Amino acid sequence: MSGHSKWANIKHRKGKQDALRGKIFTKLGKEIAIAAKDGADLSSNRKLADVVAKAKANNMPSDTIARAIKKGSGEMEGINYEEITYEGYGPSGIAVIVKTLTENRNRTAAEVRHKFDKYGGSLGTLGCVSFMFDEKGLIIVEKTEKVEEEELMMLSLDCGADDFTVQEDSFEIYTSPENFSEVRQKLEDAGIEMASAEVTMIPQTIVEVTDAEVIKKFTKMLDLLDEDDDVQDVYHNAELPDEE
Repeated sequence: MSGHSKWANIKHRKGKQDALRGKIFTKLGKEIAIAAKDGADLSSNRKLADVVAKAKANNMPSDTIARAIKKGSGEMEGINYEEITYEGYGPSGIAVIVKTLTENRNRTAAEVRHKFDKYGGSLGTLGCVSFMFDEKGLIIVEKTEKVEEEELMMLSLDCGADDFTVQEDSFEIYTSPENFSEVRQKLEDAGIEMASAEVTMIPQTIVEVTDAEVIKKFTKMLDLLDEDDDVQDVYHNAELPDEE
């Protein structure tokens, strides 16, 4: 599978994420609470186990994770969140998918629409751009002296991965959404340290954006969406210059 490196994006955004760590924990707490509705036992609730692994990769404290699980499973009082996905276009027709968790759908819809409109984008109907993306499990392992490429590739494929690609500074392991939990768990059991592991939306084609004004508008739009507590994930098909 081709496409630009997700690890490069992770590294690029690390400084911003560090500054917004509190917001990241808030978003992860919501994901954990939603997943914990199906049970607090990680051994029987694979979705919860996946989200907890994601939270740990983001250095979320164990007591914060435990509290979010209790809120979701009903052991502690919590908020009832609703999962809503928005689709639309950024400036210059960039395809964008925004996944949210909210207790107030009217507020969230208005906020997401405002962020699209402010920077030359527009919200569309559900399904208007999702056909341009494939849902895939994506596990990223940073290149280090401890990781041997061929051994990791064979291990990944033996665990049930669909594809294995080599980037400049990382290895990318792709799975079907259905097999993601099993592959992630097997790699974790084998002692593989993961920089990132989640089910994500991979664009089928990447659109290179070179117009400086479009880059400026779209980057600001992404920043506003990232800062919104209701927004969990944002996916798009634009390739932006590294400095952006």
